Amino acid sequence: MARFTEIGTATIPGKGTRLRLLQRNDEFSIKIAGTTGELMNSRIHGSEDALATLACERIADQPAPRVLIGGLGMGFTLAAALAALGDDAQVTVAELVPEVEAWNRGPLGSAAGNPLNDPRARVHVGDVAELLRNSDGEWDAILLDVDNGPEGLTRKENDWIYSPDGIAAAQKALRPDGILAYWSAGQEHSLTERLRRAGFSVEPVTVRALRPGKGARHVIWLAW
Repeated sequence: MARFTEIGTATIPGKGTRLRLLQRNDEFSIKIAGTTGELMNSRIHGSEDALATLACERIADQPAPRVLIGGLGMGFTLAAALAALGDDAQVTVAELVPEVEAWNRGPLGSAAGNPLNDPRARVHVGDVAELLRNSDGEWDAILLDVDNGPEGLTRKENDWIYSPDGIAAAQKALRPDGILAYWSAGQEHSLTERLRRAGFSVEPVTVRALRPGKGARHVIWLAW
Protein backbone atom coordinates (compact mmCIF):
# COMPACT_ATOMS: atom_id res chain seq x y z
CA MET A 1 0.00 0.00 0.00
CA ALA A 2 1.23 3.48 -0.86
CA ARG A 3 2.33 5.72 1.98
CA PHE A 4 0.98 9.15 2.81
CA THR A 5 3.06 12.05 1.54
CA GLU A 6 3.03 15.48 3.16
CA ILE A 7 1.85 18.06 0.62
CA GLY A 8 1.20 21.05 2.88
CA THR A 9 1.64 22.52 6.34
CA ALA A 10 -0.01 25.39 8.19
CA THR A 11 0.21 27.02 11.60
CA ILE A 12 -3.00 27.70 13.54
CA PRO A 13 -3.05 31.46 14.30
CA GLY A 14 -2.46 32.32 17.93
CA LYS A 15 -1.68 28.73 18.85
CA GLY A 16 1.52 27.73 17.12
CA THR A 17 0.19 24.23 16.47
CA ARG A 18 1.17 22.98 13.03
CA LEU A 19 -1.27 21.20 10.75
CA ARG A 20 -0.08 18.69 8.15
CA LEU A 21 -1.94 17.89 4.93
CA LEU A 22 -1.12 14.39 3.69
CA GLN A 23 -2.10 12.58 0.49
CA ARG A 24 -2.11 8.92 -0.53
CA ASN A 25 -3.50 8.39 -4.03
CA ASP A 26 -6.98 10.01 -3.85
CA GLU A 27 -7.13 9.92 -0.03
CA PHE A 28 -6.30 12.97 2.11
CA SER A 29 -5.57 13.31 5.80
CA ILE A 30 -5.07 16.31 8.09
CA LYS A 31 -3.07 15.76 11.26
CA ILE A 32 -1.58 17.80 14.07
CA ALA A 33 2.19 17.65 13.84
CA GLY A 34 3.80 15.65 16.62
CA THR A 35 0.67 13.71 17.55
CA THR A 36 -0.80 10.38 16.53
CA GLY A 37 -4.20 10.04 14.95
CA GLU A 38 -6.02 12.28 12.50
CA LEU A 39 -8.12 15.39 12.74
CA MET A 40 -9.93 14.37 9.57
CA ASN A 41 -9.75 11.96 6.65
CA SER A 42 -11.39 12.36 3.25
CA ARG A 43 -12.82 8.83 3.42
CA ILE A 44 -14.60 9.46 6.73
CA HIS A 45 -17.06 12.32 6.47
CA GLY A 46 -20.53 10.91 7.16
CA SER A 47 -21.04 12.98 10.30
CA GLU A 48 -19.80 16.17 8.62
CA ASP A 49 -22.36 15.57 5.87
CA ALA A 50 -25.04 14.99 8.52
CA LEU A 51 -24.25 18.28 10.25
CA ALA A 52 -25.29 20.14 7.10
CA THR A 53 -28.10 17.86 5.97
CA LEU A 54 -29.91 17.71 9.32
CA ALA A 55 -29.83 21.49 9.71
CA CYS A 56 -30.37 22.61 6.13
CA GLU A 57 -33.37 20.36 5.51
CA ARG A 58 -35.17 22.49 8.13
CA ILE A 59 -34.60 25.75 6.25
CA ALA A 60 -34.57 24.56 2.63
CA ASP A 61 -37.99 26.13 1.97
CA GLN A 62 -36.95 29.54 3.28
CA PRO A 63 -36.53 32.18 0.53
CA ALA A 64 -32.86 32.93 -0.13
CA PRO A 65 -31.57 31.14 2.98
CA ARG A 66 -28.28 32.30 4.46
CA VAL A 67 -26.08 29.73 6.17
CA LEU A 68 -22.92 30.21 8.24
CA ILE A 69 -20.50 27.32 8.66
CA GLY A 70 -17.75 27.52 11.26
CA GLY A 71 -14.81 25.50 9.94
CA LEU A 72 -14.07 24.58 6.32
CA GLY A 73 -12.06 21.42 7.01
CA MET A 74 -12.07 19.26 3.89
CA GLY A 75 -15.17 20.92 2.50
CA PHE A 76 -17.66 18.11 3.10
CA THR A 77 -20.04 20.11 5.32
CA LEU A 78 -20.06 22.92 2.77
CA ALA A 79 -20.71 20.48 -0.07
CA ALA A 80 -23.59 18.85 1.81
CA ALA A 81 -25.14 22.23 2.66
CA LEU A 82 -25.01 23.33 -0.98
CA ALA A 83 -26.57 20.04 -2.06
CA ALA A 84 -29.44 20.51 0.38
CA LEU A 85 -30.22 24.11 -0.61
CA GLY A 86 -31.60 25.81 -3.69
CA ASP A 87 -30.03 28.15 -6.20
CA ASP A 88 -30.94 31.26 -4.18
CA ALA A 89 -29.00 30.18 -1.08
CA GLN A 90 -25.77 31.73 0.15
CA VAL A 91 -23.37 29.76 2.33
CA THR A 92 -20.50 31.49 4.13
CA VAL A 93 -17.69 29.45 5.62
CA ALA A 94 -15.46 30.96 8.30
CA GLU A 95 -12.01 29.37 8.27
CA LEU A 96 -9.32 30.50 10.69
CA VAL A 97 -6.34 29.01 8.83
CA PRO A 98 -5.73 30.64 5.41
CA GLU A 99 -3.85 27.61 4.12
CA VAL A 100 -6.90 25.40 4.64
CA GLU A 101 -8.80 27.54 2.12
CA ALA A 102 -5.84 27.30 -0.27
CA TRP A 103 -5.75 23.51 0.12
CA ASN A 104 -9.47 23.34 -0.69
CA ARG A 105 -8.92 25.47 -3.79
CA GLY A 106 -6.01 23.22 -4.73
CA PRO A 107 -5.38 19.48 -4.50
CA LEU A 108 -7.76 18.82 -1.57
CA GLY A 109 -10.76 20.34 -3.33
CA SER A 110 -11.50 17.27 -5.43
CA ALA A 111 -12.25 15.19 -2.30
CA ALA A 112 -15.57 16.99 -1.67
CA GLY A 113 -16.26 17.89 -5.30
CA ASN A 114 -14.71 21.39 -5.22
CA PRO A 115 -17.57 23.10 -3.35
CA LEU A 116 -15.70 26.42 -3.21
CA ASN A 117 -16.25 26.69 -6.97
CA ASP A 118 -20.00 26.95 -6.37
CA PRO A 119 -21.14 30.58 -6.83
CA ARG A 120 -23.31 30.27 -3.71
CA ALA A 121 -20.23 29.70 -1.51
CA ARG A 122 -18.28 32.44 0.26
CA VAL A 123 -15.20 32.20 2.50
CA HIS A 124 -14.46 34.43 5.47
CA VAL A 125 -10.83 33.97 6.50
CA GLY A 126 -10.95 34.50 10.22
CA ASP A 127 -12.48 33.27 13.46
CA VAL A 128 -16.17 32.35 13.24
CA ALA A 129 -16.50 33.83 16.74
CA GLU A 130 -15.97 37.28 15.19
CA LEU A 131 -18.90 36.76 12.83
CA LEU A 132 -21.10 35.50 15.65
CA ARG A 133 -20.31 38.51 17.82
CA ASN A 134 -20.98 40.94 14.95
CA SER A 135 -24.12 39.35 13.49
CA ASP A 136 -27.65 40.28 14.38
CA GLY A 137 -30.46 38.19 12.90
CA GLU A 138 -28.49 37.41 9.74
CA TRP A 139 -28.44 33.62 9.46
CA ASP A 140 -31.12 31.00 8.88
CA ALA A 141 -28.69 28.28 9.98
CA ILE A 142 -25.40 28.29 11.86
CA LEU A 143 -23.33 25.09 11.67
CA LEU A 144 -20.34 24.86 13.99
CA ASP A 145 -17.56 22.32 13.52
CA VAL A 146 -14.51 24.24 14.61
CA ASP A 147 -12.72 21.67 16.76
CA ASN A 148 -13.24 18.24 18.26
CA GLY A 149 -16.40 19.43 20.00
CA PRO A 150 -17.04 21.25 23.29
CA GLU A 151 -13.56 20.37 24.52
CA GLY A 152 -11.14 22.30 22.31
CA LEU A 153 -8.43 20.08 20.84
CA THR A 154 -6.59 22.35 18.41
CA ARG A 155 -7.23 25.75 20.02
CA LYS A 156 -8.42 26.56 23.54
CA GLU A 157 -10.13 29.75 22.34
CA ASN A 158 -12.68 27.58 20.54
CA ASP A 159 -14.24 26.72 23.91
CA TRP A 160 -15.98 30.12 23.83
CA ILE A 161 -18.30 28.93 21.06
CA TYR A 162 -19.80 26.33 23.42
CA SER A 163 -19.96 28.67 26.44
CA PRO A 164 -23.10 30.52 27.56
CA ASP A 165 -21.70 33.71 25.99
CA GLY A 166 -20.99 31.93 22.71
CA ILE A 167 -24.43 30.35 22.66
CA ALA A 168 -26.01 33.75 23.32
CA ALA A 169 -24.05 35.28 20.45
CA ALA A 170 -25.16 32.51 18.09
CA GLN A 171 -28.76 32.94 19.26
CA LYS A 172 -28.60 36.68 18.50
CA ALA A 173 -27.05 35.97 15.08
CA LEU A 174 -29.94 33.71 14.01
CA ARG A 175 -33.00 34.86 12.13
CA PRO A 176 -36.42 34.00 13.62
CA ASP A 177 -37.04 30.26 13.26
CA GLY A 178 -33.33 29.73 12.57
CA ILE A 179 -31.47 26.55 13.44
CA LEU A 180 -28.19 26.21 15.34
CA ALA A 181 -26.17 23.00 14.95
CA TYR A 182 -22.98 21.76 16.60
CA TRP A 183 -20.75 18.81 15.67
CA SER A 184 -18.86 16.81 18.28
CA ALA A 185 -16.73 13.69 18.32
CA GLY A 186 -18.56 12.57 21.45
CA GLN A 187 -21.50 13.16 23.75
CA GLU A 188 -21.41 16.18 26.06
CA HIS A 189 -24.51 16.44 28.23
CA SER A 190 -23.50 19.81 29.65
CA LEU A 191 -23.85 21.40 26.19
CA THR A 192 -27.41 20.13 25.99
CA GLU A 193 -28.16 21.79 29.32
CA ARG A 194 -26.47 25.07 28.35
CA LEU A 195 -28.55 25.24 25.17
CA ARG A 196 -31.74 24.56 27.08
CA ARG A 197 -30.93 27.21 29.68
CA ALA A 198 -30.50 29.67 26.80
CA GLY A 199 -34.08 28.96 25.77
CA PHE A 200 -33.46 26.57 22.89
CA SER A 201 -35.33 23.38 22.17
CA VAL A 202 -32.55 20.82 21.72
CA GLU A 203 -32.20 17.50 19.93
CA PRO A 204 -28.86 15.65 20.18
CA VAL A 205 -28.61 13.25 17.24
CA THR A 206 -26.11 10.38 17.14
CA VAL A 207 -24.64 9.88 13.66
CA ARG A 208 -21.96 7.59 12.26
CA ALA A 209 -18.61 8.88 11.08
CA LEU A 210 -18.41 6.82 7.90
CA ARG A 211 -21.98 6.21 6.76
CA PRO A 212 -25.21 4.95 8.36
CA GLY A 213 -24.32 1.93 10.48
CA LYS A 214 -20.57 2.31 9.97
CA GLY A 215 -17.81 4.15 11.77
CA ALA A 216 -17.48 5.88 15.15
CA ARG A 217 -20.50 7.52 16.76
CA HIS A 218 -20.47 11.30 16.63
CA VAL A 219 -23.08 13.74 17.88
CA ILE A 220 -24.94 16.60 16.19
CA TRP A 221 -26.86 19.03 18.41
CA LEU A 222 -29.80 20.73 16.73
CA ALA A 223 -31.10 23.77 18.62
CA TRP A 224 -34.00 26.04 17.65
